[in-house]
Formats: sequence, C-alpha cells, structure tokens
Amino acid sequence: MPYKERDINKMYYTMGEVTEMFGVNASQIRFYEKEFEVLKPKKNKKGNRLFTPEDIENLKIIFHLVDDKGFTLKGAKEHMKSNSGEVKENQKIIDSLERLKSFLLKLNEEI
Repeated sequence: MPYKERDINKMYYTMGEVTEMFGVNASQIRFYEKEFEVLKPKKNKKGNRLFTPEDIENLKIIFHLVDDKGFTLKGAKEHMKSNSGEVKENQKIIDSLERLKSFLLKLNEEI
C-alpha cells in the first residue's frame, strides 16, 4: 500500500502567513479585525497576532463578500450576522470547488 501524505493542519497562523494567503497588507487584516466581531485572533506575549483556522475561514468569507460580491463593509457584517450558517456552508462549497479546479488544471497540464 503506497504511502499517503497527510494534510498538516496548523493550529495558528502568523500575520505574515495570513497576508501572504490573501495577498493584502497587514493593515487591511488589522482593519477587518476591528470591523468584524467574528475575527478574534489570539495574541502572544509579544503582541503578535495568531490566527486560528476559524479566523482564516471567516477572513475568506469576508474577502469573498467584499471583493467578489461587492458588499460594503456594513453590508458584509449584516449578511454574516443574519445568514451565518448559510455563509459558512457556501464558503465550504467554494473552497471545495477551488480545490477541484486546481486538481483539474494540474491534471490537464500533465496530459
């Protein structure tokens, strides 16, 4: 039976990792942290922010609503509060489709 690598799930992500994931400045992440109550990164003794996977998922939702859907910050906050279950489920579907797309593109390159 061939060896299969397991996905390594991190418990915390640094600000640098988060800014690299989303391609934005740290100031934008800090701004969203102030604006959206769902973002509650932990802080270590030095005051560095440590984002949980849940924070990352919430950031994905926020960026999707604001950047892709064109919501205002106020509209995105209200949408997340009133449709929290639906929004999270939609984000899971989007993530799954993006993984499928990258797999198919990789497969196409190999053919």
